[in-house]
Amino acid sequence: MNEKEAMEYIAYLNTLGSKLGLTVIQELLRRAGDPQKELNFIHIAGTNGKGSVSAFLSNILMAAGYRVGRYNSPTIRTYRERICVNQSMITKTALCRLLTQIKTYCDEMVADGFAHPTSFEVETVLGFLYYKEKNCDMVVLETGMGGRLDATNVIPDTQKLLAVFASISMDHMAFLGDSLEQIAKEKAGIITQGCSVVTMEQREPVMDVLRAVCKEKQAALTVSEPEAASSIHYGLEKQTFLYRNRLPVTIRLAGNYQIANALLSLRAAEILQQKGYRISDRAILKGMEQTRWHGRFEILSKKPYFIVDGAHNEDAARKLAQTVQFYFTNKKIIYIMGVLRDKEYEKIAEIMSPFADSIITVRTPGNPRALSALTLAETVAKYHNRVTAADSLEEAVEMSYLLADKDSVILAFGSLSYLGQIMDIIDKMKTKRA
Repeated sequence: MNEKEAMEYIAYLNTLGSKLGLTVIQELLRRAGDPQKELNFIHIAGTNGKGSVSAFLSNILMAAGYRVGRYNSPTIRTYRERICVNQSMITKTALCRLLTQIKTYCDEMVADGFAHPTSFEVETVLGFLYYKEKNCDMVVLETGMGGRLDATNVIPDTQKLLAVFASISMDHMAFLGDSLEQIAKEKAGIITQGCSVVTMEQREPVMDVLRAVCKEKQAALTVSEPEAASSIHYGLEKQTFLYRNRLPVTIRLAGNYQIANALLSLRAAEILQQKGYRISDRAILKGMEQTRWHGRFEILSKKPYFIVDGAHNEDAARKLAQTVQFYFTNKKIIYIMGVLRDKEYEKIAEIMSPFADSIITVRTPGNPRALSALTLAETVAKYHNRVTAADSLEEAVEMSYLLADKDSVILAFGSLSYLGQIMDIIDKMKTKRA
């Protein structure tokens, strides 16, 4: 298939929805030659922060000289972002070739009475095949929404170097359960017999689950400690801290919550060192400083600041609210807000509204799960008296600049699915001004 046909096939796969379970992907992998059996993995689960942690770890390992595959979703600007090797996206040629191959397996499976693999299952197999072709030393692999029945949880025990847990909170309740304990149990499903586990400090119900599963699986549990960071200097352009009173770490990801993600990544790198991987202090410092991660409190322009952030659940909204308070006290703040209808959008509105001068709501284009701008505006109006529903993203950006002065802050947040288009709009504006 060509690129147009590949994108049409992916669009078709997206209509099949999400189905938790491993039977179908295991059969698809078997027909594809089980590429996962020839790769080594760092498996990352969590509700928020997975992307930042995988970005930090990937960059550390690359700086240490390893060939690193990285698998993440959702993407911001292009589909190919989800499958990268040493930061280079999968090529269009490889994408089309491998999808053609996988489509043949899928068609054969349906003919043999199996359910058609979902988009996430196809993408996961696509990634494994590509990482094998590229002879990756290791793959930094993010789960999708869960863990135990997530399509990524097909890694042989012997191939899992680490199971890493970013912040676990409430999200995807329809699939994972309606309590923190249930969600934690699902995500803890990536812990395999005897594997090494690294987690940031979690709320006690989550820690109880992780400790219990590690004990059952005889897995060594390591917790990254907030106290390991001292002399912390927060900033929008860079943030610095001293790690274990020894390493002067600089990160370029903004948001005070990124310190916890950085500490988790550093602790995971230390465990890899203990396993015999050659990772020098120089590689750690270089990898941390070189890390970029689109859509996570990312500054697109200044005077006024225009920032995008993918806070799309309650926990992420609380962290974003803390960051807004920390950096922008006494600033005029304009929001652009767009979310999916299956998210806790009322809680997000309640948490974020107190810090805004004006709020513009949008519908995320091209997503069947999108909440309408009008419905979102009606919800936000319960918590804020200056709310406007925009007819398009372009109108929302134009309105935000009309409301702002050079010292203001415009913050577009919510679903990652529209932030890439916001970035494109800002890029076009910069080009016109140049």
